[in-house]
Amino acid sequence: MAAMNVWLGWVWITAGLISGAVVGLFFYDPNWLGGYGGWRRRMVRLGHISFLGTGLLNLAFAFTFAKGTGHTPPPIASWLLAVGAVTMPLVCFLAAWRDGWRHLFPIPVVSLIGAGLSVILQGLL
Repeated sequence: MAAMNVWLGWVWITAGLISGAVVGLFFYDPNWLGGYGGWRRRMVRLGHISFLGTGLLNLAFAFTFAKGTGHTPPPIASWLLAVGAVTMPLVCFLAAWRDGWRHLFPIPVVSLIGAGLSVILQGLL
């Protein structure tokens, strides 16, 4: 399982760098996507950074349970981290496109919180 999280982590970090480069092409325009404080622009920024953040979470998970730590990675945490990583930027970009998609935010949030709790309660205790 942890091998999937390493792969996903590095793919997501790369996606975050690429998405940051793409949206960075438009940041000079103060009115782009409704201005700096606009909903759409905030969601695009959150989508970009969520690639990086959830990628790092997946790497942290994998290296927490690397050989020699004495702990076994909980498989549910591996899958919940993957679900959270995939759905967080997706929901952010969809919500930037149509704000009704914001109602899906509980999916990545609950997935990532569940993963963290699973690591703490099942993997490290």
